[in-house]
Amino acid sequence: MSGAALGITIVVVFFLALFLLHRYGDFRKQQRMVLFGTLLAWYLCFLIVFILPLDVSTTIYKQCIIDHEEHTVTPTVNTVLSTVNTVLSNQTTGNSTKSFPKACHKPWSYIPDGIMPVFWRVVYWTSQCLTWLLLPFMQSYARSGGFSITAKVKTALIENAIYYGTYLLIFGSLLIYVAVHPEWHLTWYELQTIGITAANTWGLFLLVLLMGYGLVEIPRSYWEASRHGHLLIKTYFKLAKLMTEKADSEENLEDVMEEVRKVSEAIKYNHPLRKNIDTILRKCPVEYQERFGRNMDDYEDYDDKENTYPSEKSLAKLHKQAIYAVQRHNRTRVQWQMLLEEAFHLEDVSQNEISSSHEFVHSFPSLEPPGRFSRYIYTPAVEWYWECLLKQWFFRVLSVVLTLFSVAVVWSECTFFSTNPVLSLFAVFIQLAERDYNYLYIEMACFITIFFLCTCVYSTVFRIRVFNYYYLAPHHQTDAYSLQFSGMLFCRLTPPLCLNFLGLIHMDSAISHQAKEQTAYTSIMGSMRVLSFIANGFYIYYPMLIVLLCIATFFSLGTRCLNLMGFQQFMGDNELTSDLIDEGKELLRRERRKRQRTEDGENRRREWRERYGNREQNSPRNRNVQQSEMKETNYSDSANASTGRPKYTRTSQVERDGIELLEDAEPLDFSADMPSDDPLGADPGRKPGGRYLSMSSSRSRIFDDV
Repeated sequence: MSGAALGITIVVVFFLALFLLHRYGDFRKQQRMVLFGTLLAWYLCFLIVFILPLDVSTTIYKQCIIDHEEHTVTPTVNTVLSTVNTVLSNQTTGNSTKSFPKACHKPWSYIPDGIMPVFWRVVYWTSQCLTWLLLPFMQSYARSGGFSITAKVKTALIENAIYYGTYLLIFGSLLIYVAVHPEWHLTWYELQTIGITAANTWGLFLLVLLMGYGLVEIPRSYWEASRHGHLLIKTYFKLAKLMTEKADSEENLEDVMEEVRKVSEAIKYNHPLRKNIDTILRKCPVEYQERFGRNMDDYEDYDDKENTYPSEKSLAKLHKQAIYAVQRHNRTRVQWQMLLEEAFHLEDVSQNEISSSHEFVHSFPSLEPPGRFSRYIYTPAVEWYWECLLKQWFFRVLSVVLTLFSVAVVWSECTFFSTNPVLSLFAVFIQLAERDYNYLYIEMACFITIFFLCTCVYSTVFRIRVFNYYYLAPHHQTDAYSLQFSGMLFCRLTPPLCLNFLGLIHMDSAISHQAKEQTAYTSIMGSMRVLSFIANGFYIYYPMLIVLLCIATFFSLGTRCLNLMGFQQFMGDNELTSDLIDEGKELLRRERRKRQRTEDGENRRREWRERYGNREQNSPRNRNVQQSEMKETNYSDSANASTGRPKYTRTSQVERDGIELLEDAEPLDFSADMPSDDPLGADPGRKPGGRYLSMSSSRSRIFDDV
């Protein structure tokens, strides 16, 4: 098994990162370099988290070998005397137990010497190059509205000056601190340590802020999820807020598309800037491309003297606005549908809780046929017991367990610097397992601890929003800018998080000041004692601020401040929140009626097709029936003509009603999401999906579609 655990972990972590990227990104539409950079950043960060427990168990085994050699090869006088006294006392009492140290057993996941240091260097320095050099550049490059590679590169360099300036400021300050001490001679190793310390200091500053929020919010979110009534009210509030954002995104899209239309009509097909207009049109929705192409005359030339044309800089700005408007509109539209499904499901749960049949009934059942899992395992009865009874208790128990973990983390963050006595709970658990060399328990305890820390930090990264510029949205709705920004945050937060974890279990000698074998991960970080005020001050006392952040999150101080500033947040005792909840109820009631009408119309059409669809078949039996009906009709017509009665029979009237119902169009929906929802606005002479582009050809490059 030597090295097998490392290889299996590398493969599993890759597919985990690929799954998350598929959930948030879009493999079909987004540029390949954006997806590759984000996947590499997430993969390297997850790799550090999953492989660090293997490094800890391997380090404990090496420490065991060192201790065993010290006791067996070069024993001291005190060790010999204590051993002799113990043996004599055991012989006197009749006890044959020996006090020699236990034999060291190699862990099942042992990694051979020389592999881990090289592995950590490659992973760490690759992630640092991504977060400080490549990803910020690619982020600005992808968001730029330039039409050439040179213009995009220039914009990216200007926008990233603040990132590079911040990093150089911290690095320069630490470099001056080391240079003013005459006893220190700056070498390449010390410069490398200063750079690592500067990056970890920046990451630890963000780490404590995000972890303080996650330690309280994650257990509370599961506790609130167990209360269906509270969760439904909160969903109403989200619906009202999202409806406002959805309307704003539609209005913004209309304004941007109007600007694109004006520019497209002003710049004709033979204008030098027409290729830039074509690039903007490719980013617009298809229905807008069709609308713009109807009013274009390809044979009309432009006149430089009579008309004023926009500059290339203004077109680049318009290109950037179009990309952002389309992405935001698509994101809010998909989120609206997902939130509606969640609200319908919560209302179904509240209705089924008072049902006596103990079988879950959906108000809008799925149109797809049920699979084997739904037919044999997850039946309506099983679904009722899970949704209405077991799920809430499961979430409550999970919330209590996560709360205990959060309390243990907060206590350990405030006491991990105390090595005698050992106050950190995680250090106590690891040291108890280290006495019996239970490597599997050590690895599981390390993995669960660091996984919980990463969940608190990473979940906060996935939840936070920065004025819609950074927003990770599921269902393939995250833009390139947000994907790369998350990769930057992961690469900056993961190394200090791992160092903080090693400090919690007393495996970092720079903090614990113990002469023990160091992990391969801490060996690449260098000696933090080069900067004593960082190792003995900032790394020890700054994590204590997590207590204040947890208290502020528990009492929702940040939510209250945002609410006072005008950003609408969910507050149970607020009048504005109650108004938004009522608005969300009305919106959901309106969508339910709309969906019910659509479903009833489909059911009526299906019934008429089943009843009268067979009459259109040209079978011999139907022909005989039709001939007999024609004879009866002729006979009835002649009889009606002689008697003066109307010639229309009841059967023909019913058939005619059925034909009219089948041909009846769906009523107009004036709350349609897109302009293409209007069935009367389409041009019957135009093929669907067509678009107008100029006749000038352009070569596609690797970064053209970013």
